[in-house]
Amino acid sequence: MALTDRTLIDNILHECHDSIAAGHLSEDRTLERVKTCSWWPNWRKDVSEYCQTCDRFQKANRATVTKFGIMIQIQEPKSPWEIVHMDWVTALPPGGDRSYNACLVLVDRYSKTPILLPCHKDDTAMDTAKMIWNKFISHKGLFQNIITYHPQADGLAEITIQTLEDIIRRFCAYGLEFKDCDGFTHDWCTLIPALELAYKTSIHSSTGKTPEMLEKGWNSRLSYDTLKKDLVDIDPTASSFSIMLDKARHLENRCMQDSFKYANEKLNKSHKPPELKIGDLVLVGTLNFNTKRGPKKLKDSFAGPFMIKALHGPNSVHFQLTGELMNKHPAFPVSLIKP
Repeated sequence: MALTDRTLIDNILHECHDSIAAGHLSEDRTLERVKTCSWWPNWRKDVSEYCQTCDRFQKANRATVTKFGIMIQIQEPKSPWEIVHMDWVTALPPGGDRSYNACLVLVDRYSKTPILLPCHKDDTAMDTAKMIWNKFISHKGLFQNIITYHPQADGLAEITIQTLEDIIRRFCAYGLEFKDCDGFTHDWCTLIPALELAYKTSIHSSTGKTPEMLEKGWNSRLSYDTLKKDLVDIDPTASSFSIMLDKARHLENRCMQDSFKYANEKLNKSHKPPELKIGDLVLVGTLNFNTKRGPKKLKDSFAGPFMIKALHGPNSVHFQLTGELMNKHPAFPVSLIKP
């Protein structure tokens, strides 16, 4: 016999979804519970609406559906140091005369040439800006764009940064100092120039060229070069040097295009463009929020709902934040949004 009492139906939904024994589980599991004890017209629709409007279920559960946001190609640079990727290596032991405990990594998007700048993990934005001005721009000039931590933007640049992080950690993972073959000790800060040189004179797998070759057109002479016998001095003419450099940079441009095509196809398999409009109420992921409500492991996966104030392109949303999040930056990537 079909149920018709709305109060009884609401009680059944509560017991099959909200109660401790039900556990605020997924819509499919709630459907299985309901169908074993009762039936009424449009019961599946009622269960679906009940779960979708359950505040605790929507905020506490992790997102398992396809994420929002599609890959947008960054304008490719035409020459070195037009676009720079930036990231930090943290949790390093104190090193140098100022007890540096972090390292700012700058990578040229075009040639993959790195610059490593020792710093402190609690440096402010002004401290970072001064360091970039004093130690980077004075040598390389002013860049057109800078991209901070964003793994989806470009796999090659992020792999470059990860490799540099690994190199630094290999020399400082087991203590404050590194002892060379001659018995001299060094902290990780004094190793930075050698680590930079090691990376930019090694062949990059995507181009078959070294970063230094793409940036300058030649490789620096290293210590093992002095051990080579029968060295022949090569003095190429200006025209042949220009042709060689043009070919190397043409290859780099083609590799960057192929890299974006591959990353685009891979990312878009698990992402989709959002269907959002100004005024919509949505939840925001709390992955990067530091709240004081209990341990991090047990915090809600989402907060809100918040109203959309503006849409900045296809991958960024501006919210009207309320409550304890009022002082947070109101712009979020769509990948952190849950309708």
